[in-house]
Amino acid sequence: MSEIKVNKISPRANCGTVQLGDSGDTFTIPAGATITNSGTASGFGATGSASWNTTVKTSTFTAVAGEGYFVNTTGGAVTVNLPAGVAGAVIAIKDYAGTFDTNPVTLNPNGSDKIGGDNTSDGTLSIEGLAVTLVFVDSTQGWLVTDSGLQSEAPTTKFVTATGGTITTAPCGNFKIHTFTGPGTLCVSCAGNSGGSNTIEYLVVAGGGSGSAKGPGDAGGGGGAGGFRFASPSLAPATYPAKPLAGPAALPVTVTSYPVTVGAGGAGNPNPGGSCAPVGNGANGSPSAFAGSSTITSTGGGKGGYHSTRQCGEGAPGGSGGGGMSGTGSGPTQAGGTGNTPPVSPPQGNPGGSFSYGGSPPNSEAAGGGGAISAAPNSVGGSSAYPGGAGGGFPNAFGTSGESSSPFYYFAGGGGAGAYTQSPTGGLGGGGNVSTAGTANTGGGGGGGKGGPGSAAGNSGGSGIVIIRYKFQ
Repeated sequence: MSEIKVNKISPRANCGTVQLGDSGDTFTIPAGATITNSGTASGFGATGSASWNTTVKTSTFTAVAGEGYFVNTTGGAVTVNLPAGVAGAVIAIKDYAGTFDTNPVTLNPNGSDKIGGDNTSDGTLSIEGLAVTLVFVDSTQGWLVTDSGLQSEAPTTKFVTATGGTITTAPCGNFKIHTFTGPGTLCVSCAGNSGGSNTIEYLVVAGGGSGSAKGPGDAGGGGGAGGFRFASPSLAPATYPAKPLAGPAALPVTVTSYPVTVGAGGAGNPNPGGSCAPVGNGANGSPSAFAGSSTITSTGGGKGGYHSTRQCGEGAPGGSGGGGMSGTGSGPTQAGGTGNTPPVSPPQGNPGGSFSYGGSPPNSEAAGGGGAISAAPNSVGGSSAYPGGAGGGFPNAFGTSGESSSPFYYFAGGGGAGAYTQSPTGGLGGGGNVSTAGTANTGGGGGGGKGGPGSAAGNSGGSGIVIIRYKFQ
């Protein structure tokens, strides 16, 4: 192997051309060797690109044309003194630790050089994760940005990673489902990014209200379903019963712990007792919540109505309202409790049905509680069985909890009315039938106490549920 050692290679003629080898030849640059450019040469890497210096900078330094620098401002702001501006000179800066937003980099031009046509102030890099390339063009504009980007825009794909609850995988295989049937915590260990996933979808259902116990000759109103709130943009193209109640957006997450509350169903009373003032007996359901930067809370269902003198036997308000009581004698209309209380959008529930005296014995079929999708029908004269309002249904993309009615799984059905000769059913979604409780972990309302001679207990509402869903691959 021949070796030539010289300090400079020049063309034979002034401003001539020197050719290195012929087409197909290979020139090897040994490890550790550096090719530099003064910043004035064309056709070399220093124009429009930089050779990156991997020694991380943590304090003020003077940049060299043709080089890129990783700058770590964790310990404080850093000033970069730019080299003298020569047309074609290039430098590049990258936020090493993602701290430019806290401690920015100041770009200090040399002498009277300009940055972006301005020679009155320094440049500032203050965006987290920023990378920027600058090229000196001329004395009019000076240093101009030719390329910039953020670390979050890099092709690295990250997905949400979390623990908590009972974890399953959706049938499509790309979504994780965390089901909470009691209080717990969703612990997010990776918040993902826009290239993968960085939001969660949710279903938050509160506990259902109890149906009211009844006294001789009348019947208790059915309990209202627990409040029903959800958002699932990934299901937007599909058609399913709960779709009209879908929230507009999933929730963004950060690396933190999110407490989850699952509301209990309202407990039913064994007998009506006294006047039950102001309305009903038993209890409203308890709220469920997913607590984060945008807390999602669903309100417990309202209890069914009852009053011994039929002067204030209205159902109670709640996520969905309880149904009004019935009675065998004439008297004022007993209104159902209002739903979506307090109001949210989309609404979390519907009103319970009202009872109106019809004049035809036995006249003791009360009204059912409201459900997530529909209000309970109003009861008139006890001539029919008055069910609870229907709940909302999902495909198994949210798992297989809830009341199954192929091909969907339903939550937050209203409790069926108390009745004497009829057998009202609970609303689809765990609502209790006459004289039965709401189904656990559906938020279904409890059925009202059965009418007729003697007293009958009210029935408890079903407990709520919280389900979190996100794309994990």
